[in-house]
This record gives sequence, structure tokens and C-alpha cells, in this order.
Amino acid sequence: MTLAVYCVLVVLASLVGGALPSRLRLTHTRLQVTVSFVAGLMLGVALLHMFPHAEHANEDLDATVRWAVVGLLVMFFLIRAFHFHEHEVGMGHGEGEEPPLSRGHPHPWVGVAIGLSIHSAVDGVALASSTLSEEGRLAGFGTFLAVLLHKPLDALAIAALMVGAPARTRRMVNILFALVCPAGAALFVAGAGSQPVLGAALALSAGAFLCISLGDLLPELQFHRHDRLKLSAALLLGVALAYGITFLEHSGHGVE
Repeated sequence: MTLAVYCVLVVLASLVGGALPSRLRLTHTRLQVTVSFVAGLMLGVALLHMFPHAEHANEDLDATVRWAVVGLLVMFFLIRAFHFHEHEVGMGHGEGEEPPLSRGHPHPWVGVAIGLSIHSAVDGVALASSTLSEEGRLAGFGTFLAVLLHKPLDALAIAALMVGAPARTRRMVNILFALVCPAGAALFVAGAGSQPVLGAALALSAGAFLCISLGDLLPELQFHRHDRLKLSAALLLGVALAYGITFLEHSGHGVE
């Protein structure tokens, strides 16, 4: 039941993110602060939630580290192949003007949508494995929050690149993308039959989250030096939230 609620909320968050380019003009600073906050949250969730639970499920630290390395490398090459996050798309451009990433490419959103869909399926696995590995009403809450806050950014990246596409196409792609994360969660639940599988999935997800936070989102701190203080504070706030959630999850154990 908890996982189902998480999935519904993630779908809604994704749909909202995909609708933002046509309904709201985001400022550069707000977007970058959000990206830094989510990076800190994902970093904290990977190291403070997923990795410890993966080690507990595996009962083998070496195996956990190996799976985490695999997850990190897979996500790295996935990001490199599809160029997931273009955190400037749609920001600060005039009406009808194409974002930088789309110039010279007839359908730039297709590759990004495919890459982010695979990424979203991994998020679904992370969400399901985290929820199944814990107990209580707040099981997997840290992972859920990281996915919930990250998913609108993914949907926003796709939608911003589709500014020239028909409205019906944009809506259909947004809906399909929103459903990928729960689909990944459902597939994992259907195939998760043992603790080793659960531990491997958690470690893989931890590695993927580390790659996203350190290799894709956190470079924003270096690239945007004019807002360094704000971005650093947002990063630390994200890590602090991940740490604080551990206490909430522990307090919720056994409460059914």
C-alpha cells in the first residue's frame, strides 16, 4: 500500500513538471537552487539509506560495493549517451525561441526521453527496493522524497525540448513518461523473490543515485559561481533532510 501511494504521488509530480514550460516561467536561480537541493538529497539518500539497507540485505560489504560500482558506471554511461539533464533548457528564452539544445536537431527530445525513461525505470526499482527493505508506514520515505523532487526536473527537461511539438504529442509523452517509474517498481516487485535480489537492487540504485548527484547535478555548483552560497546552502539542506529522514523512518518502524 505504501509503495502504491508513493507511485501515485510520483506520477502526479512528473505530470506537473512536464506541464511547467507552458504554464510557468521559472527563473534561472530558482531552478539551480532546486537542482542543488535535489543533488544533496539524492547524495544523502544513497549513502545514508540505500547503501546501509543494501549491506544489511546482502550481509556482504564487498558484494554491496561491487553492485554499487556497477550501478554508478551504468548510470554514468547512460547519462553520457543521452545527455539527460539540460538545466538551462527553456530558461530565459523568448516566446517561440528554441532552447540551445534543440538547435540543429529536428527531434532532440526523443533521445533525452529514451534516456530519462530508462533512468526513471531505475528510480522505480530504487523506490520499490527501498520500500520493501524497510518496515513501518514511512518505509522508503527518503528514496521516495528524492524521486518525488527529482522527477519534475526530468519531465521538465523533456517538455522544454518539445516546445515546437504539437500539444497533443507533448501531453502524451508527458503521461507515458510519468508512468515509467511505477512500471519499473511493479516489475521489480514481481521479480523480487529473495534478499540477495533486494540487496543487489538497493546497491545498484545507490550507485545510480551517487552518479546522478555527483556527476550530473552537483557540477552546477561549479558552473554557477555567482550563486555559490545559495547553491551550497541548498546542497547542505538536501543532505541534512536525508539525514533527518532516517530518524523519521526509525520512529515509524513497527507502527502499522
